Amino acid sequence: MAELAVNIDHVATLREARGGIEPDPVTAALIAELSGAVGIVCHLREDRRHINDRDVRLLRELVKTKLDLEMAATDEIIDIACDVLPDLVTIVPEKREELTTEGGLNVADNLEFYKSLVDKMHNRNIDVSFFIEPSEKQIEAVLQTGADIIELHTGTYANAKSPIDVQIELEKIVYAAQIGYNEGLIVTAGHGLDYVNISPIVSIKQITEISIGHSIISRAIFNGLESAVREMVELVRG
Repeated sequence: MAELAVNIDHVATLREARGGIEPDPVTAALIAELSGAVGIVCHLREDRRHINDRDVRLLRELVKTKLDLEMAATDEIIDIACDVLPDLVTIVPEKREELTTEGGLNVADNLEFYKSLVDKMHNRNIDVSFFIEPSEKQIEAVLQTGADIIELHTGTYANAKSPIDVQIELEKIVYAAQIGYNEGLIVTAGHGLDYVNISPIVSIKQITEISIGHSIISRAIFNGLESAVREMVELVRG
């Protein structure tokens, strides 16, 4: 049975739209935990466009389940992770001009660097996840780094329009999840998933956790955050 981790970045995005202090992403994280989330995800970007350093430090103090710090592998953010000590880090690609993460990280093309990064995190008892495309090549590269987790990018699946394209992308995810699981990796998934397209993903038994943010926060505007999280928890748990 899969579990739900809630990404709270979009609460911070709404706060930053006015430059004030509301809504508070830390409060959102605590509500998500009380509503059944097994983890909280936040992405500290280089440009601090939503989550900021204070958010991360408060989350580390207050989150009782599991704190997943999404991050680009830059010197500044690596140093922050080593200081704050989240339960795990998820290494993602990051471009300044993108609205949201646009695809998986190419681990294979910078293998020695990522090996060193994994060692650095493990020395501080921080688990490491790589956000990758559902690709056998990338899974093999992650295995060589010694990382603990793969998060399969589901954005292409979520954005597919025709039933044929949806099925093609779903089969890629199924295949990648099986490979990762067979190799001893923890397999998670996320990006672009919502209340409609989540069902086929949670039926993949090798996937143990789903990370969702935008869809939940969008639903929360109308139904309230507690209700939105609880509804998604039920869907993820099948």
